[in-house]
Amino acid sequence: MSFTRIREVISPEVLKDLYPLSAEGSIVKKARDEEMKKIITGESDKFMVIVGPCSADNETAVLDYIHCLAKVQEKVADKLLLVPRIYTNKPRTTGEGYKGIAHQPNPEQAPNMQEGLIAVRKMHLRAIEETHLTSADEMLYPENWPYLDDILSYVAVGARSVENQQHRLAVSGMEIPAGMKNPTSGDFSVMMNSVIAAQHAHTFLFRQWEVQTTGNPYAHTILRGAVNKHGQSQPNYHYEDLMRLLAMYAEHPQLKNPAVIVDANHSNSNKKFAEQPRIVSEILHSRKVNPDVAALVKGVMIESYIEEGCQKIGEHIYGKSITDPCLGWEDTEKLLYLIAERV
Repeated sequence: MSFTRIREVISPEVLKDLYPLSAEGSIVKKARDEEMKKIITGESDKFMVIVGPCSADNETAVLDYIHCLAKVQEKVADKLLLVPRIYTNKPRTTGEGYKGIAHQPNPEQAPNMQEGLIAVRKMHLRAIEETHLTSADEMLYPENWPYLDDILSYVAVGARSVENQQHRLAVSGMEIPAGMKNPTSGDFSVMMNSVIAAQHAHTFLFRQWEVQTTGNPYAHTILRGAVNKHGQSQPNYHYEDLMRLLAMYAEHPQLKNPAVIVDANHSNSNKKFAEQPRIVSEILHSRKVNPDVAALVKGVMIESYIEEGCQKIGEHIYGKSITDPCLGWEDTEKLLYLIAERV
């Protein structure tokens, strides 16, 4: 038959029992969640920066990175909320290549989803317990949400997933901010429809249960650029793009908490990682010249790691991405302080 069963993986309940969030960690997460929600609703004028590696491939290096991030967070706490990217699922356009630590805890060994789920939870837990920073992850597989629902503070739905009904409906049951990216085509209406769906209540099938959700008022948009029919990147972070999105939100008054996070990499930078500081600078300028844009743009996403660029699997350069190229820590730190000065 076309499906071969390899192993029955651990249940969310058992995994949480084996690797529980501490009482202190729960308090930290609750406070961070509330702070993030206030940014999305506009109750707080802090600026959110979701920053970290393209994919979290090495627990030790990722935690070293987040410890550096935590030191900066202490210094900019009055202006910025720093949210580490711990992206444990890597979408692949063709299905080939490294799919993230959830698939391969060791990128040089065969996939093992059982060990992957354990590795994912342990990494997110260490971030909270050691640095008091709760993290963001991409929801590539909606059925994985129960493994992390008690420790994640932010979820992103990617450009290739945002049109999928199961993703939209799963977000409607979350109690944390969730960003819906524009699809690779760049169609804003698809992105807006996903937010509408995520903010509504639904009844659907989820992990062998008929479930009912109440809707997620913190679901919002993410601009990540697009790719045209010729395969060329088309950015959508410019002032005109933000004004267009603002107008589209106005056409949907039923939506709560109009908000956007702008992704400075991917198709917005044409994957030229060194362009991210310039792109962020332009976004900050757009916010400065128009208070309506400032109210809409709640933050930015930045792909960053310890070492800049990327490497092939097996090269073993510590803290360097094995997927998309990232900004190095030295330039990232400068950028974070610059953002804090200008928001």
